[in-house]
Amino acid sequence: MTRKANVKHFEDKLSELDSLVKQLESNQLSLEDALKAFEKGIKLSNDCQSVLTQAEQKVQILLENQDGEHLQTFDPETNQ
Repeated sequence: MTRKANVKHFEDKLSELDSLVKQLESNQLSLEDALKAFEKGIKLSNDCQSVLTQAEQKVQILLENQDGEHLQTFDPETNQ
């Protein structure tokens, strides 16, 4: 996935998570629907956290190499 697609993917998930939170806060969902929304929200939250962790690792790599050395390409699959 390209960086732009990854950012778009993240923004879409974050927007969906925000929508779910608003639905849950409205207290208008049945218990069953609220549980489904909560479960989906947990998954979205975990997905967003994963993207943020990868971005943080990429920033760390860049900061460690800021003295002009060759920058390493971060591979989220191997976390390197």
